[in-house]
Amino acid sequence: MMETSHQPPLVLASGSPRRREILRQLGLDFRVVVPDLDEEAIQGPSPGETARLRAVAKAEAVRCPGGLVLAADTLVALSGRVYGKPDGPAAAEAMLAELCGRRHDVWSGLCLAAEGRIWSQVARTRVWLRAAAPSAIAAYVATGEPLDKAGAYAAQGRGSWLVRRIEGCFWNVVGLPVSALVDGLRVFGYEVVP
Repeated sequence: MMETSHQPPLVLASGSPRRREILRQLGLDFRVVVPDLDEEAIQGPSPGETARLRAVAKAEAVRCPGGLVLAADTLVALSGRVYGKPDGPAAAEAMLAELCGRRHDVWSGLCLAAEGRIWSQVARTRVWLRAAAPSAIAAYVATGEPLDKAGAYAAQGRGSWLVRRIEGCFWNVVGLPVSALVDGLRVFGYEVVP
């Protein structure tokens, strides 16, 4: 449960239902303000730096006097190519065809901002997906689950059947690296306690 008596209110700068659920599981009280931002226009020199810059831009786009703004951005990368959210079923199938049977990296940029102070960090998790037949990929895409996920799969959902191995923070793959978040919250005087 989050101790909130003397802490500024927490604002999640994201429309992601997965991030909301993770914060609820941690017992955090928060409200949601979705930033009005073209995140695709923000590109860094690497996938990790792109994710971090996007998270910082999202946090800065949300005005919350007296509050603590939390923003994140998650990208999937394989051999230098970045995989965001697919723009439809065909794109999802193509992404999964490239990712299946290989190892890729999931990068999340995380940013906390309050009263002119900004803390940001990047988390990386390595994920190995099993090989899958095109018919199995098509059946998974037909569930609709991959259509709003970076890399076109949900490790915490039906897409878990694809995941062979994870090295690093599982929650990073879901969209919010919890260990890094706890470290960042401590910088601002928050303690996450059971």
